[in-house]
Amino acid sequence: MKRRDFLVNAARGLGAVWVGSTLANQGVAFAAELLPLPQKFNAHDTVMLGSTGIKTSRLAMGTGTHGFGHRSDQTALGMEALTALLLQGYDNGLRFFDSADGYGSHPYVASALKHVPRDKVTVLTKTGNRDPKGVRADLDRYRRELGTEYIDVCLVHCVTEADWTTRYRGVMDVLSEAKEKGIIRAHGVSCHSIQALRAAAASPWVEVDLVRINPVGAYMDADPETVIGVIKQMRAAGKGIIGMKILGQGELGNRKKEAIHYALSLGLLDAFTIGAASKAEQSDLINHIAAA
Repeated sequence: MKRRDFLVNAARGLGAVWVGSTLANQGVAFAAELLPLPQKFNAHDTVMLGSTGIKTSRLAMGTGTHGFGHRSDQTALGMEALTALLLQGYDNGLRFFDSADGYGSHPYVASALKHVPRDKVTVLTKTGNRDPKGVRADLDRYRRELGTEYIDVCLVHCVTEADWTTRYRGVMDVLSEAKEKGIIRAHGVSCHSIQALRAAAASPWVEVDLVRINPVGAYMDADPETVIGVIKQMRAAGKGIIGMKILGQGELGNRKKEAIHYALSLGLLDAFTIGAASKAEQSDLINHIAAA
């Protein structure tokens, strides 16, 4: 099935009427009218991440928009502004801080954690290290940087290899050991290729997966139909599924309503992460979820 045909059919099946307007540079008809979803959603809804036992909010506060080289759009706001943004989210029921070493966002999350009960929030981070000894050292450093004794979820960041579950077995073993010691509560992977995503779906080790999904396939591992098929396998296996690239790394910035509606309508994501760059933008995201 061609991607355009899939998008039209999927949208109809998921409660969206696809008409008229065309997304710039994508050539994909986009929803101008959206039908009600089967249930009410809120950004602050309490959700369970698969079979991990971890409860958190539906919307995670991302800190890694254009994150690379220990910086991101969020960290560029500065310590005071990003701390205030995270705390505004907390005040609106958001209990999920999505960070990574690669974003350089640990100190900013630590600043926010000083003002909230640690056991009331979920802290997720990611390691790009592929060396077992390095990952062990990372976990110690991350906890110092985050100002916390434990990390809720730690992911192997930006995995692309089809054979990653054998190639990086040493890294996986370190994270398993860290879970046994209470250093982390759950482990998993952030996938950046369809081959890696399929390997994650087949691996019993993966407890949480961060997967790229949006209605037009922007910055995704494959077309939406293919990715959804893999996500269904993950869900059947009881994995925690967190959506990312919901707005296509900004390409759907002027179509937030439809993109968020699409993510919610799938019925496959436990939670999803979106990085806001201002308090107004965060409030807008919260309102879009409530209005879906």
